[in-house]
Order: sequence, then structure tokens, then C-alpha cells
Amino acid sequence: MVIIFYTVITGTVDGTRAHLVNAEVDCSRGMPYFSMVGMLSSEVREAKERVRSAIKNSGYNLSPGRIIVNLSPGDIRKMGVHFDLPIAIAILRAYDMIRDGNIKDSLFIGELGLNGSIRPVSGILPIVIEAKNHGIHTCVVPVGNYSEAACVDGMNIIAVNSLNETIDYICSGQARERKVKKNYIIYDKCEYDFNEIHGQDLAKRAIEISVAGNHNILLNGQPGSGKSMLAKRITGIMPELTQKELLDITSIYSIAGLLKDGCMIGGRPFREPHHTITMTGMTGGGSYPKPGETALANKGVLFLDELPEFSPQVLDTLRQPLEEKKMVITRNTGTYEFECDFLFVAAMNPCKCGYYPDRERCRCTEEEVRKYQSRVSGAIRDRIDICIDVHRVGYDELTDMKQGESSHTIKERVEQACERQIHRYRDIGIRYNSQLMPKDIARYCKISDKGERILKNAYERLGVTSRGYYKILKIARTIADLDESDEILVKHVEEAIVYRVFTGKE
Repeated sequence: MVIIFYTVITGTVDGTRAHLVNAEVDCSRGMPYFSMVGMLSSEVREAKERVRSAIKNSGYNLSPGRIIVNLSPGDIRKMGVHFDLPIAIAILRAYDMIRDGNIKDSLFIGELGLNGSIRPVSGILPIVIEAKNHGIHTCVVPVGNYSEAACVDGMNIIAVNSLNETIDYICSGQARERKVKKNYIIYDKCEYDFNEIHGQDLAKRAIEISVAGNHNILLNGQPGSGKSMLAKRITGIMPELTQKELLDITSIYSIAGLLKDGCMIGGRPFREPHHTITMTGMTGGGSYPKPGETALANKGVLFLDELPEFSPQVLDTLRQPLEEKKMVITRNTGTYEFECDFLFVAAMNPCKCGYYPDRERCRCTEEEVRKYQSRVSGAIRDRIDICIDVHRVGYDELTDMKQGESSHTIKERVEQACERQIHRYRDIGIRYNSQLMPKDIARYCKISDKGERILKNAYERLGVTSRGYYKILKIARTIADLDESDEILVKHVEEAIVYRVFTGKE
């Protein structure tokens, strides 16, 4: 037995942050002993049994001795089963059963079966991106993760399906050619179109403004009026994702273990959690936090149907992501931050039965209506930019065979408005009007004296809050952008005020 110390590079994910990890192995003579250290979770500690069996069943016999494995740095929590492969390679090299070959400056990751097979794991993409950022150009990954890892440009991805195949690559430098296509999960791409919805012109207009300026929106109306139909078409008019945004979204889904068969995210996510969801399910969490619905909706849409039916505690946890576009979770193991830059879309009925104020159908008392609407706290209402009533479509509109505007046509206007915002705010580092800070509004959202008078009257009459005042100005700025106007006109202010009315009052 050769007494030697050896290190293999691998990686881990802590929250949504990826870190490179050194799998250090020290082998020496003595009583048989296998120990692992480095702030490890239970599934990582179990790796020693998988590694020992995989090495034996791959045809390598380890002489009895002391094996100590350290996954460094030691102050980062290690979770998952993807450390098996780098540990096995480090042990075999420490025993001098394989030579250096292509081990150095390469990253290894994968779960080992007892027979030496290599299984796909979650969280590959952020680790590969982190490896590239540190100058590593080759990553050895399971075949099932090839499509996911291969989307990182400039990275040499070696896909393997067994420990022996990995050793063959290390010794020969020749990787087995594999024909693996990149697969994509397409969210709301061409499946739904706004031209399929008859009527609802005002609601469509409000949604267009919402998407153009990234303004949160509430759809209020009776059951069957088309609120969910409208919401499910929103991602079809959102601007195309950049390559960085695609990687950011896919990284989150990779960490959450939601990429099946090596699929990639190919569009903006549309998340529609049920109203029975828990706080942890919504915001993420657990002893070692995983992404929740707010993080999974990043760069897409978070749609909450039947908003008052959600737990008030769950809704109140949305305050931080709606305002700061991130969720910070603190545990005794550390602080975890999840990006939550989504468009918030909600729908609700005006009362429990859903038919208020139609007194021929609604039997709710005024007190019952008030209690139902008050389930959505003022803090959440104040963070919703646009509220629009979705009315029942008339028979003539419903049977009219003439198609309305397509999602493609609306999307073109939205993208033009977004380009105006990107150009306008290039010096202050924001993208949408909704991101304007109060100190910037005076510069970018100037209105005329007449517009000021109209806004003052609305502020006093409707009881608009200070946050609501700024939101009206930002909505007016978006409406002006859609009209290709550099100035915010009176008609833009008047229309913006209409969208700040929440079920009859601010």
C-alpha cells in the first residue's frame, strides 16, 4: 500500500450559492478505518458505504488501512449524494491504483451505485457555472446530467455512466462519444394565446401594462369570468429571456431537483401553487433551505388564484419578495438568500360565494363581504400595483367569431416598451419602471400641473398611501412607454389612477 494524500475537485450548493469543494483523502497503514469529516449531512456520511462497495464491484481491491476523507472548506454545509464519485477517484489515486491522468484541474460529480454505476444528481448546473468562474474547463458528470451541464458555454463536459468508464477516461484522456440532445421544458410557449379570449379588452390592457412595467396585478371578478384564463396567457407576452436569465432559472430548478431526464428550462416559469400551501412551500425553507414557489417563479409569474383562501400568514410572508425581489432565510446553519424577481399575479372573487354585488345571486351580508376581502391584508394590497375588475362576458362577445389581438402582437408592444426602459435606466442599473426608487421618480416621472391636480384629488379622495402614490406615477410612466411617449400626459395619469382602485377602495 502506498501512503499518500490526494485531492479531487468537486462542488456543493448551499441555498442557491454554489461552492467548489476539495475532496481530500489521506490513506495510511493501520487498523481498518474509514472516517469522513467536513460539516457533513447524513446522506454525505453514508457515501463511505456506497464508495467502498462501488470500488470493490468495479474490480479494485483495497488493502486494509486507515482512510480519512475531508470535504473542505469545513465551514460550508455539505449535502447530497454527488460526492461519491470524487471520493472514489481520490481513494483509488491515493492507493496508487490509477495515475493522475486527467484528474487535476477537472471537476468530478456523481452518485455511485453499489455496482459502480453512476446516477444523475440535482444541482449540477450552478456547480458547473461556479467551476467555469474559477477557471476549470472540464467537468465529469453523470450521463443523465449531460444536457444540463452542456448548456454552459466553453466547458468541456465528460458524461460517464460507471466508475470504470470514468477511470478509462482518466487514464486514456478519451471520452466515449454520446449523442445526447438538449431537452427543454417549455412553460406557456404558444400553448395559450390572448386571441382565444373573447371580450375582456380592459383586463387585457391592464395585463399588457402590468407586463410592460413589471407591475404586480390583481384580477377581481365573479367565478367563470375568465381570470385564470387571462393569467395563464401572461408568460406568452413577456419579453424573451436572456441567456443569463435562462441559466439563473435552470439553476434554481436544478437545485430543487425539478429537472427531469436532463431537461432544461426553455421559457419563463408559471407557478400556480394551491391555496393550501404552507409557508415553507411558498418561501422555501427547512433545516437546510430549499427553493420555494417564490424562488421557482423567478423571472416568471407567480399566480395565486382565490387569493383570500390562502393563509394570511402565508400571504404576509410575500412582503419581502414583493418589495425587495429576494427572500432571506436565517437558520442556525447560516443565512440563505433566494432571488424572487417574479411578476405577482393574483385573482379573487369579491365575496365568499363570488357574486357580490349582484344581489340577485349573492346572499353574503355586507359584514361577510368585508371580512372576506380583509383576509388580504393592507400590506399585501399596497404591494399590488394594478387592480382590475374582470366582468362577465356578454353573449354577443362570447359568440363573436372574430379573433382579438394575438399574444405575438401584444408581446411586440411590450418588448418595445421594455427597450425604452432599458435605454432610459441604463445609468442607474434597473430594467423596469416598477423598480424605480422614490429618489428617481422625480427625475423620470414628471407630470404636468394638471396631472398633479388630478393625482392630488385621487390621493385625498381614495385614501391612497404614499406607496400607492409612487405606484401610480410608475404605472403612468409605463402607459406612456406603451404609447411611445417621452412625456407622461394627463390621460396616462388618469388611466393609472383607475388601476389603483382595490375592490372599490384603496
